[in-house]
Amino acid sequence: MKRKNKNITLENLLVEEYAAEGKSLAHSEGKVIFIEQAVPGDRVDVRLIRNKKDWADGHILRFNEFSAQRVDPFCSHFGVCGGCQWQMLPYELQLKYKQKQVEDNLRRIGKIELPGISPIIGARQEDTTGYRNKIEYTFSNRRFLLTEEFRDAGITPYQDVAGFHAKGIFDKIIDIRTCYLQEEPSNQIRIAIKEFAIRNQFSFYDIKAHKGFLRNLQLRICKTGEIMVNIVFGYEDQPKRTSLLDFLQKELPAITTLLYTINEKWNDSLHGLTPEIYSGPGFVIEKLGDFRFKIGPKSFFQTNTGQAEVLYDVTKTFAGLSGKETVYDLYCGTGSIGIYASREAGKIIGVESIGETVEDARENARINQIGHAHFFEGDVIDICNEKFFSEHGRPDVIITDPPRAGMHEKLVKMLLQLESPVIVYVSCNPATQARDLKLLDEKYRVTGVQPVDMFPHTQHIENVVRLVLKNAVN
Repeated sequence: MKRKNKNITLENLLVEEYAAEGKSLAHSEGKVIFIEQAVPGDRVDVRLIRNKKDWADGHILRFNEFSAQRVDPFCSHFGVCGGCQWQMLPYELQLKYKQKQVEDNLRRIGKIELPGISPIIGARQEDTTGYRNKIEYTFSNRRFLLTEEFRDAGITPYQDVAGFHAKGIFDKIIDIRTCYLQEEPSNQIRIAIKEFAIRNQFSFYDIKAHKGFLRNLQLRICKTGEIMVNIVFGYEDQPKRTSLLDFLQKELPAITTLLYTINEKWNDSLHGLTPEIYSGPGFVIEKLGDFRFKIGPKSFFQTNTGQAEVLYDVTKTFAGLSGKETVYDLYCGTGSIGIYASREAGKIIGVESIGETVEDARENARINQIGHAHFFEGDVIDICNEKFFSEHGRPDVIITDPPRAGMHEKLVKMLLQLESPVIVYVSCNPATQARDLKLLDEKYRVTGVQPVDMFPHTQHIENVVRLVLKNAVN
């Protein structure tokens, strides 16, 4: 160990194992060192960027030896763009480490009795790229420069670009040439808009100064072949806006719905904004199994359609439906899980806090002619009370699919009081799921655990857990 400029540098560390959240670990003098972009078997020099008594975070300065487990990343932006952090790992190892992440979280945080954890269900190899149905790009007048480009005085960051934020950098954008997360014409659309804007001297958004015309691009490309494009402008300029939208209609007729949004806010969220229809119906239709779903520009929908079917099949199996049950779908979004399980249920009751999303869910029930699915707007904690249960029936099965933060403690307490015979907990964050399972352990036991890989080449993972009342017959 040696000191450089008051920073601690550790040399020739052997990366021993995968930790979690995309990090691997090494040891130095009894301390655990967490390292990003490393693979077990790498030997690296690292500079500590956060140094605690028993652990530290390290940034790789140099690779002295590469692990035999490494493979060549397929994307030229790997290591700069934070979108696909695990391209250097063979897919089978990605699945291995994701399985370990679920097991470690449930045992270390949950500390509850568990059944055997089923092997993770991965995507087919041919579906590990191009799997996202939704993607968002940013237009900016500042390009993120690579380390070697800083030495070249002829290269300036003041360039009009379209792509993704560099990891940890809010005001500079990586100029993406080819993104492999979404099928074509995703790249064609982004590049066509960028080049048209440059030719016509449109200003690109300046994130720091909060000014500029061309701001964001949202794309939906569905398995049905329908394509939705929503271009977000920093301010209204009808002649410029119309010229760009007309150009897209002519050059890319595959676009089935073209929208635009004027966003004068400091943040990129569409909350409180109204996307305007320029052409097409204003939505796209996606299919999950035999069901059709209407998706608007502000709808929440699983971004990997193929693996969503796998996830929902697991959820439906864990629910153990016979055709008579009243199923409560909490955090129901556009109603996709409840509708997917509707043919095996007596009644579906969905609860969601976002009003526009609830309307989507109701419309999706109508589209699929499901008369026994009902969706309600409001916070789960406020809506699900004795009066609500008296009117709609007490649940035989509860499906809960909360955001990454997990369930609110008040909701967990309500579930314990409610004593539904079965709870199916779908999670995108096994750590917060494990925390909630520990609380539910007061009355419930876990009878099934099934990880599902929704996002190949990233550290993100979905996990489905089945719980039954401890005094109930399994």
